[in-house]
Amino acid sequence: MPDHAHSSDPAVQAQLDRLAALSPGRDVLGLERIATLCDRLDNPQDRLPRVFHVAGTNGKGSTCAFLRAMLEASGRRVHAYTSPHLVRFNERIRLAGMLIDDAQLAALLAEVLDGAEGLQASFFEVTTAAALLAFARTPADDCIIEVGLGGRLDATNIIPAPAVCGIASLGIDHEAFLLAPEAGTPADPLERIAWEKAGIFKRGAALATLAYPDAVTRVIADQARAVGGTLFREGDGWSVEPEGNAFRWRSAAASVAPLLHPRMTGPHQMRNAGLAIAMLRIAPGPLPGDDAVARGTASAFWPGRLHRLGPGPLTALLLPGTEAWLDGAHNADAGLALARHFEGDGRRLHLVTGMLANKAPAAIIALLANRLASVTVVPVPGHEHHGAAAFGPQARQAASVEEAIGALSVDPAREMLLIAGSLYLAGEVLSANREPPE
Repeated sequence: MPDHAHSSDPAVQAQLDRLAALSPGRDVLGLERIATLCDRLDNPQDRLPRVFHVAGTNGKGSTCAFLRAMLEASGRRVHAYTSPHLVRFNERIRLAGMLIDDAQLAALLAEVLDGAEGLQASFFEVTTAAALLAFARTPADDCIIEVGLGGRLDATNIIPAPAVCGIASLGIDHEAFLLAPEAGTPADPLERIAWEKAGIFKRGAALATLAYPDAVTRVIADQARAVGGTLFREGDGWSVEPEGNAFRWRSAAASVAPLLHPRMTGPHQMRNAGLAIAMLRIAPGPLPGDDAVARGTASAFWPGRLHRLGPGPLTALLLPGTEAWLDGAHNADAGLALARHFEGDGRRLHLVTGMLANKAPAAIIALLANRLASVTVVPVPGHEHHGAAAFGPQARQAASVEEAIGALSVDPAREMLLIAGSLYLAGEVLSANREPPE
């Protein structure tokens, strides 16, 4: 499934249209094309500030948000490359703290597309090269780069010398790419996923991860040893200790003194924040102090991930006082995080969902089944998607999120609204509710 992008700026849209016409229109893994493209652009990946490279099935974007907030709270200027965007393409590239502006973005895309002639480079390869070129030309102290898909063969893995690599939550996703038969790879699906993610490890980089099952940890540890690295792992290296809606971060070497209060909701976000702190603790060079870590934890926000919607045109369709939540959950690992978040809350959920055709509806439905008051299925505009039949006999079809919400009768005292199933759908919801990411 290719990325899609639209812009209200005519110059940017002209380049996005050009990219759509030239790229193969599908995900492509491998480093050959991005290496050739970067070479034609004078190898910007070799001229970056200190790099934090983050992989994972879920949580890598949130980990990047925590990293950026903590570094910026300490006065650092930070570049960030993340994907996908939710509303505006510009969200993918943040230069020294600010979203890239349209004029600079249009010029960069034009330059990279000129260099990509004849390569059949993918959408993500071109946009990665554009980000690297922008980062190499704009002064900053640090650079945070989120892996797009997998790790070993992802375009971002062109980076030769990250200071720190991190791996967030692991689960089964993108099976057609990450579980494709290949000699010399682990046979177990989750171990293979871990092996692919750990492919970002480079000699000389510090390495931090969450805790995983023993067999998965062994795969990652083997990858670390292969490049002469050691793991700073949740559990035996560092830990997150929840205290209500806050947590403490501890390690044998240096714990964070204050109680940390994340703005982002859910126990999984405490672990994502913990991973970000772990990456900072093992990074070479200046590190944020405890106060900056606390302020960054409290301010970090990653839209569309357990995001409580504010006042807007969509939430105005509900009775006053109704909680409305938005999440891009589209696989079993993310569905489990949703189930854990709502566990213990006695209210039932009205689920509005739209899911891409290459995802499994059971990833969300099965984990929330005993909490659901209703299920309404909507299209994911511009993408192949499941219809209501895939979600069970009780699911209803609606033409849009607006129609779905308007047809619901939600009792604010006993029920909530949850919109989930795709980050592309999350972008549509944020746009419709006039909450574009900043």
